[in-house]
Amino acid sequence: MEKKEHLIDVQPIRSLEQLEDMKWALKRHCSERDYILFLIGINTGLRVSDLLKLKTEDILKLKNKQRKEWFVKEGKTAKKRKVNINNNLYPEVLAYAETLESEWLFPSRKGDKAISKIQAYRQLQKAGDFAEIESIGTHTMRKTFGYWYYKKSNDIIKLQSILNHSTPQITLRYIGITQEEIDNSLDDFYL
Repeated sequence: MEKKEHLIDVQPIRSLEQLEDMKWALKRHCSERDYILFLIGINTGLRVSDLLKLKTEDILKLKNKQRKEWFVKEGKTAKKRKVNINNNLYPEVLAYAETLESEWLFPSRKGDKAISKIQAYRQLQKAGDFAEIESIGTHTMRKTFGYWYYKKSNDIIKLQSILNHSTPQITLRYIGITQEEIDNSLDDFYL
């Protein structure tokens, strides 16, 4: 199932309305767990494999700290990365974490472990179907973060650093900006 995601061109969610539809579909047709996974994914840019390693304790221990941040060792790159869940997101994530009896932030219903990447993919696909969003996969969360971070900051160098990419061109291609910017720049071009 996971290979299927590589066969489709997974894109960021570029519409705020579609983002809200996706959140609604996750809450309504999936679970709070899947909704929180998506929220953290689109707000941090972590890969799904790193999200699924998060423990309930990672969130609970931030309760009395000013900055809601901690370090993770990224699975793909083995690089250490600071993760920040800002004060807008933290209360919702904390409320969820406080309901859990599992050590895992995204627990499986089958034993004491986190859900698999395949299960995360299936839940995102299910919500995407309800929200009528095509090309959804686990990388959609990371690409959506990148897309909106770039749109708000216009700082490709910081985004490249956050995503641990080797060049700005890779980052732009990853978040689907290059062709969109070219198309938009040609819309008004006239000599």
